Amino acid sequence: MDAFAAGQLSRSLDALHSASYFVPEAGERFGALGLGGRMAYFAARSAPMGAVGPKVVAATFFNFSPDLIASAIPAAWHLATPDTVTRVRYEVVEHALPRLLGPELAHSAEIVQAAELLRRTAESIPAADGRPLYAGHAELDWPEQPYAQVWHAITLLREYRGDGHIAVLVANGLSGIEALVTHTATGIGFDPEFGRWLRGWTAEEWDAAVDRLQQRGLLDRDGALTSAGVDLRGVIEDRTDELAYAPWATLAEDEAAELTRTAATLRAAIQAAKVFPSGAFGPRHGQHR
Repeated sequence: MDAFAAGQLSRSLDALHSASYFVPEAGERFGALGLGGRMAYFAARSAPMGAVGPKVVAATFFNFSPDLIASAIPAAWHLATPDTVTRVRYEVVEHALPRLLGPELAHSAEIVQAAELLRRTAESIPAADGRPLYAGHAELDWPEQPYAQVWHAITLLREYRGDGHIAVLVANGLSGIEALVTHTATGIGFDPEFGRWLRGWTAEEWDAAVDRLQQRGLLDRDGALTSAGVDLRGVIEDRTDELAYAPWATLAEDEAAELTRTAATLRAAIQAAKVFPSGAFGPRHGQHR
């Protein structure tokens, strides 16, 4: 499996990680702590780094509005400690995934095998240098249930990839909002309006980012990617794949093929459960870039 194929597999598996933010169990259990709405997301994902401030969360999450983050962090840490938030996060995973996937799949031999392969892959990540979100998650204990181990391994690989992705975006001169605008323009990510709302940007901030990108020749007058914009997104994704490739290179071809099949099964189960909000994604979501 080359770096491009590894990137495609990583994106396919990401659906399981992302689903954990939208399941009702998350709202119920974090709500019991007083962590409502997106505060729960900011707290849950940043908690492995400790009680960090809003600037650290904005820097590591990258494409969220700093104002939105500041409305939730550090207020979240006055409601629950990072250790408590992390414990509840994994309780959500333990309880929600069997319901989401169905008990037959969640406890299947396929998931047991996937847990073994993905854990070995995640534990093959060579170093945490320059990867703060990954580093925080890598210090957490592995859960006991195989389906939860699959989720944890995907999360480690996802955060490792994401940290590298941010480095590439910065190196190519894109701010957080500009990265989000160009990604939604590809059609494979969020719907632009949903992405703007979810990430907390105002319409004025979004329009200003579009204007800057148009001045750089990356977007046309209609807000679509120009040929230069398409090329830049290709460079960014290729380099992201390369920086995330090391652990995936440890898989044999038959193991990679097996995980690809399992990823498709997981995505189908998640899609059938309709866990994601309708209209959240662009017209090409799930397609190859």
